[in-house]
Amino acid sequence: MSLRVLSGKSIINKLNPSFPVINSLKWRTQTSWKWHSEDVANIFWYTAIHVLAVCAPFMFNWGALRVAVGLSFLTGFGVTLGYHRLLCHRSFKIPKWLEYFFVYCGAHAFQKDPLFYVNTNKNHHKYSDTDRDPVNPTHGFWYCNMGLFCNNHHIAAKCGESKGGEYSKVPELKAQWFYTFLHDTYYWHPTALAALLYLHGGLCYLSWGMGMRGVVVHHFASLASYVSHIWWVAMLTLGEGWHNNHHAFPRSARHGLEWWQFDLTWELIKFLMLVGLARDVKLPTQAEKRRISVLGQQKQKKEK
Repeated sequence: MSLRVLSGKSIINKLNPSFPVINSLKWRTQTSWKWHSEDVANIFWYTAIHVLAVCAPFMFNWGALRVAVGLSFLTGFGVTLGYHRLLCHRSFKIPKWLEYFFVYCGAHAFQKDPLFYVNTNKNHHKYSDTDRDPVNPTHGFWYCNMGLFCNNHHIAAKCGESKGGEYSKVPELKAQWFYTFLHDTYYWHPTALAALLYLHGGLCYLSWGMGMRGVVVHHFASLASYVSHIWWVAMLTLGEGWHNNHHAFPRSARHGLEWWQFDLTWELIKFLMLVGLARDVKLPTQAEKRRISVLGQQKQKKEK
């Protein structure tokens, strides 16, 4: 049975004018807004990878393409499996070394570091379908794709934190040396990867491995929030597009709950289970599915 998000219609409230809003039409900023250092760094990186992506088709190379495709899957799974299903929702458990591996891959997907991502995702679930949701699609395409990653103080203010970079929702990550280290040194890691690609194959490998790959992975990952519930989005996002199922069962390691709902991240988790690396995998029971389906149908009737 297909499941719907169990939430009411979007509630769009007037935003507090003391912090900026980014929508699909323009940036609206207030003079009281101050740049956060992470915002500046992210704007630099987004500009750089888009310029490199534009250059990539003019210096095509099969080796560079293979590297870009390989890195796309590694960094994509780093976000879907490492950042989202593992760190955000603890849908399963894997050995710490493997957890760190997937998360480190995710750190190269231009979705920022784990502290920011997990903190933002927890606020997304807490404030879903309200204006306080940091990734509410009603804020516009550009906001959901890049704006929220370049507006640290704004996101903090929306979610009730005292300042940008507080990350009050992730004390369990801040208590672990690896995640604080990754946060403190975050921008050095894509810089190191860019240097390695350039040394290996010059500007061609840099354009494809950092530019084209970075743009594709970042924008595909953002589609799960802005354009979800559609099969082709699930294909492009390694299974994250079944966002309605995910919100119905946030802790489920499987997002594509029907046989026809392709979920490549779940296939990887199944493989990890098969070889004994994944355990305590969370899945919804049939009784839970029926209950959620009935509640969704009742909600539909009330809205008609």
